[in-house]
Amino acid sequence: PSPAYPAHFRGPAIAGAEIYNLYLTAANNWLIDFDAIPVEVARRAKALFFNYPNNPTAATAPREFFERAVEFAHQYQILLVHDLCYAELAFDGYQPTSLLEIPGGKEVGVEFHTLSKTYNMAGWRVGFVVGNSHIIQGLRTLKTNLDYGIFAALQQAAETALSLPDRYLEEVQQRYSSRRDFLIDEFASLGWTVEKPQATMYLWVQCPPDMPSSTDFALTVLQETGVVVTPGNAFGPGGEGYIRVSLIADCDRLAVAMDRIRQAGFRFAPEAAAV
Repeated sequence: PSPAYPAHFRGPAIAGAEIYNLYLTAANNWLIDFDAIPVEVARRAKALFFNYPNNPTAATAPREFFERAVEFAHQYQILLVHDLCYAELAFDGYQPTSLLEIPGGKEVGVEFHTLSKTYNMAGWRVGFVVGNSHIIQGLRTLKTNLDYGIFAALQQAAETALSLPDRYLEEVQQRYSSRRDFLIDEFASLGWTVEKPQATMYLWVQCPPDMPSSTDFALTVLQETGVVVTPGNAFGPGGEGYIRVSLIADCDRLAVAMDRIRQAGFRFAPEAAAV
């Protein structure tokens, strides 16, 4: 899909694959439209990478979406590669769907998870994959010829993290949902209407209409305020017109960032300048 986490399209590109972008839109809730995929493309396709809850859009997908994905994969014999890295970062009672919950999903897919997000272990490279045994065996063969595994101390840390009680997950969810609500209110005071995501650690924020591109907006914000946001086109051409805002700082720090943006005069529309 486009937009997507860059590794999802850069990895296949490095491997020499031909990439076909599936453009996601706000009108379709940032979901893949399987019916819009040309038959000739589907027949040639070998793998479909996707990610819900989604980075960068923070979109979530209902169970019916996954059922359609499995049906599509069986119809065209396509491998589904689902990145479920935000499985625990869900709010307001929402529970993300696993591809492997769907009947037939295991036959056509694999699902990845990481400890980077839920357990703040980004950079430690601790994760796992489950699903189709034939595909996992191929991945195992590749991995055993690339490296010899993770540093043992990190493995022990990961084991400890996975053994934490459920209340830890509840605290993490509360922390991110509080930051989400705070930032949405802050953006609203500056004229933005930001969709409230049910999961992930991001907000997907539309660029002001007078900005030529998301890169221009992100650079302008950085130069005038020192605040870093990620331009949407960093996630592919389908992300143009948006920025991704991360919820990785506490509300006090986020308040400082938003105050700088406010003082610099950024608004979503000129008519909001008096707010």
